[in-house]
Amino acid sequence: MPPMSVSSPIDRTSRHDVAPVTDADFRWLVESVADYAIFLLDAQGRIRSWNEGARRLKGYTEEEVIGRSFELFYSDEQIATGYPGYELDMAKRTGRFEDEGWRLRRDGSRFWASVVITALYDEHGAPRGFAKITRDLTERRKQEELLRQSEEMFRLMVDAVRDYAIFMLDPKGCVATWNLGAQLTKGYTAEEIIGRHFSIFYPKEKVDIDWPRQELEMVLRDGQYEEEGWRVRKDGSLFWANVVITAVYDAEGRHRGFAKVTRNLTDRRRIDALEEQERRLTQFLAVLGHELRNPLTPIANAVSIMQMDEPVKPRIIAARDILARQVPQLKRLVDDLLDLGRITSGKVQLSLRPLELQQVINEGVEAVRPLMEERGHRLTVDVGSEAMWVLGDRTRLVQVLTNLLNNAAKFTPPGGSITLSLSREADRAVLRVRDNGPGIPPEQLPRIFKLFAQADVNVVGEGHGGLGIGLSLVQQMVLLHGGDVSAHSTGISGEGAEFVVRLPLDERLSPA
Repeated sequence: MPPMSVSSPIDRTSRHDVAPVTDADFRWLVESVADYAIFLLDAQGRIRSWNEGARRLKGYTEEEVIGRSFELFYSDEQIATGYPGYELDMAKRTGRFEDEGWRLRRDGSRFWASVVITALYDEHGAPRGFAKITRDLTERRKQEELLRQSEEMFRLMVDAVRDYAIFMLDPKGCVATWNLGAQLTKGYTAEEIIGRHFSIFYPKEKVDIDWPRQELEMVLRDGQYEEEGWRVRKDGSLFWANVVITAVYDAEGRHRGFAKVTRNLTDRRRIDALEEQERRLTQFLAVLGHELRNPLTPIANAVSIMQMDEPVKPRIIAARDILARQVPQLKRLVDDLLDLGRITSGKVQLSLRPLELQQVINEGVEAVRPLMEERGHRLTVDVGSEAMWVLGDRTRLVQVLTNLLNNAAKFTPPGGSITLSLSREADRAVLRVRDNGPGIPPEQLPRIFKLFAQADVNVVGEGHGGLGIGLSLVQQMVLLHGGDVSAHSTGISGEGAEFVVRLPLDERLSPA
């Protein structure tokens, strides 16, 4: 016996038992829709029906709108231009009209509407009116507008960026967009570069090995590529660039091109090179200082032995005396070299103790007095009567003062005047060293404390040119003590220069 088939309840129900759909069913369906305004218009555009969705969307009850023109939902500007009639004419001509635009509610507020108007005809083809369906798309419109504004703001932001070249390449590597930063960095206007292959920005040796194409292949493989290297401007000049290229895909995953961001790092590269050069120079100076110090001790000992016995010949006496004067000068230069190397490498350790600055001044003056007397300088010292105490390293502060006094002596003509003074300004002790030499040209003052800087003035006398490290050493030592040093000069010969050192006072020992 064949298996019996089991029928579902639907199968057991005859189609003839289903009630036919009536006009009342359709009316009930339309009237119950709440998210769409669905209503009928007669041939003149007067409202014939009104559903729940229309009431919610437009705010009118059925009694308020039946028989009124559908122009009720349009602004005065739209009515003045005949737009409602245009919609009905288009629906008659084509059978259907669809539009999006602003419409009015009963309270006068606006909403963004999607409107579909369909022409209706009777069985003889005579026009009966129109069916109109309206949907509120205000929220979608807001989101689209926010997105549009966001995209516009992003485009404006990218276009306005000056420090970065930001542009798009198509999948073949041709320039598709161009911002202000790209124009400033590379020199091309948008009209000159859009559509050209981006290999135009690469040096010839990179183009010869097909490097631009290899870059794009790596981007497609890895998603992004970054490098630094030389790039070429429109005028042929080179700049050092940081380059980031990113593959760009659309929502469906299709490759749309590449985003390319280029930054000019020429200045940073130059600074890095200078810093590296300075580091190597500091290392060289440290080695040089040590190598120069080694022969100084036997030379100084030889001079001492020569001074013990009185030579017979005057020329030998003169040579011995020259050596006796120059060995300390050479020793001071070597010490400065070594100290500068220690400072730049962070190896200087200060022995900080309470110091009375008057004692530091006495030691510094005593150290330079022979040079002052030899050159016939008039040294005036004014330390005042107030005891001033600082927390400092005695040896280093004496070194600061002797360097400033030696610098003044170097640029002061024989018989000139040098003034050293000590005063107080609030919580700072102020040391001033002034001379009446040729001074320093004002435009050179900003670099006077840089390593190896030399003022463009004549050095008085021989053997006192120096290496241009004394003032740099002064600045570094003063900074290590929490102070500052500055230089002042009019650049007029005879008015000289003044160097001012300010050090924080130890208030525990220097009462106000």
